[in-house]
Amino acid sequence: MAVIDELLEANRRYSGERRQVQLPMPPSRKVAVLACMDARLDPARVLGLAEGDAHVIRNAGGRAQDAIRSLVISQRLLGTTAIAIVHHTDCGMLTFTNPVIQAKIRADLSADAGEIDFLPFGDVDASVREDLAILRKSPLIARGTEIRGFVYDVKTGRLSEVSERELAASGKGAR
Repeated sequence: MAVIDELLEANRRYSGERRQVQLPMPPSRKVAVLACMDARLDPARVLGLAEGDAHVIRNAGGRAQDAIRSLVISQRLLGTTAIAIVHHTDCGMLTFTNPVIQAKIRADLSADAGEIDFLPFGDVDASVREDLAILRKSPLIARGTEIRGFVYDVKTGRLSEVSERELAASGKGAR
């Protein structure tokens, strides 16, 4: 069976076992979680979230620059007031640079991705700090938003909060 057919079969079982619920559209805990798409990170389980508790926005690396559109909708239309950024150890974003992936795309697909910044990074804590700064500086993120950043350890399952001391010292931490 093809993998997507397996997913559809799992959904048939899920929908048959699930009781009907009437959850409101806005997340009940008024939080948006921005996390990496890595399959080893399940934000709901890691953070103890139930269905309807939070918006979970995922992309490669959990990068803020890619998520601004979703975060704006989450805040302006659906009332979230807090953002948790979750990056993780052993991230694939540590394994390449823009020129490397752009060359691979050119070789594999004969397509030019030279204009795309894939947002790779060389240090996980630094990437969290950078994303905290991007969100705090953005005029599209509401003032007073609680914004905190974490690194998830894929081996232990523990979250570690990333210190913002470097942000504060640079003047990028205030929002």
